Amino acid sequence: MEPIGVQIAILMLVLAVGLMITGFPVAVTMLIGGFLGMCLIRGFGPATAVLGYVTWDQSLNQILVIIPLFTWMGVMAAKGGISGDAFTSLYKWVGQFRGGLAMAVSAACAAFGAVCGNHIATAVAMTRIALPEMRKYNYQDGFSVGSIAASGNLGIMIPPSGAFILYGFITQTSIRDLFIAGILPGVFVLILFCIQIAVQTRLNPRLGPAGPNLGWIDRLKSTYLLLPIAAVFLIVMGGIYRGIFTPTEAACFGCFAVLVVGVARRRLNVKGLIQSLKETLPVAAMIMLMLICAWIFAAMMTASGLPNTLTSYIAGLEIDRYLVLALMMVIYLVAGTIMDIYGVLVITLPIFFPIVLALGFNPIHFGVLCVLCIMAGSISPPFGILVYAVHGLNRDVPMFAIFRGVLPFFVTLVVSIFVIMFLPQLATFLLSS
Repeated sequence: MEPIGVQIAILMLVLAVGLMITGFPVAVTMLIGGFLGMCLIRGFGPATAVLGYVTWDQSLNQILVIIPLFTWMGVMAAKGGISGDAFTSLYKWVGQFRGGLAMAVSAACAAFGAVCGNHIATAVAMTRIALPEMRKYNYQDGFSVGSIAASGNLGIMIPPSGAFILYGFITQTSIRDLFIAGILPGVFVLILFCIQIAVQTRLNPRLGPAGPNLGWIDRLKSTYLLLPIAAVFLIVMGGIYRGIFTPTEAACFGCFAVLVVGVARRRLNVKGLIQSLKETLPVAAMIMLMLICAWIFAAMMTASGLPNTLTSYIAGLEIDRYLVLALMMVIYLVAGTIMDIYGVLVITLPIFFPIVLALGFNPIHFGVLCVLCIMAGSISPPFGILVYAVHGLNRDVPMFAIFRGVLPFFVTLVVSIFVIMFLPQLATFLLSS
């Protein structure tokens, strides 16, 4: 492709980032950049044809069925009290330790992420459930809200994950493999968070004082509260892992299981079910539109020749491939501070993914690293989206205090990125077993 195509692609990339930063919806940004760029590269007629073909072809993609189903599953789980039950059980087990409630928050976010798949929804739900308890036991607000915001990130690493669905859709990578690959890294990050919380509260006990020791009988009695979320996770991920059903079928079974649990425990009635559908439809429609527009933007990038040009250029530099990978991770970290995770993946993957394949990296491993980097970016200043989400629910806690509270978690996430970068087996082990 002529250099003019590359120049147009770069111009559209700058335009898309600029529009997102100013508040334009991701889908609209991708549509404008993709269609305008294709017009400049190929002409109005071919651009219109690409617009129609991509919209029609991708609308028939089975992957789009997964999004509303998993979104609905998460909303029903929240309304059915599954997330609250998980926190209640976990804090009875670890609440007697310094920082125990913060550890319970991290574990509950990981558990709720197993039926939710969205980091913002996970953080918001846990803020409403956990913060009153943390205040009750005199936890410092900055530490409390910071731990909730950071732990909410586990909602996009523990499968089912909306980020992995988007990554698989754009790169044509197996969503089943991505889901399975996210389990061990998610558990690894959870363990690091708990260790970090233990160290912090040991150095400064005022951050998270020890709660009451409830005794073994109360702990054992509370364990049954974890059974619903464990059962749903085993149905969904166990079925996918064993090849019993596809991710789409797993989403159907997961929704049915959550519905049965909610009705059986009298936590979900007809009114709640209708409300869950009303909350699901706008979110699902937004994500589905964004995916279709992402493909239009990716088609423009391919037509421009920018990904191939960059791949050839980097190959000619003869530098260590891990240095290139590290540079990509830095870009994801920075981008994650100013944009939503979906916007970051939509803009970067059409450019970075061909380079990753050319350098011989495992696309599953790269997907896990992408999500980890954006997790870190979503809690870092100046525009950490999760910090703003939880601050919106707790205006009495200064923004500075929340950013200070998430800073140790940000460092922990960066450490986990480097560990998993050089130990890809953490992401691929379950796929090979």
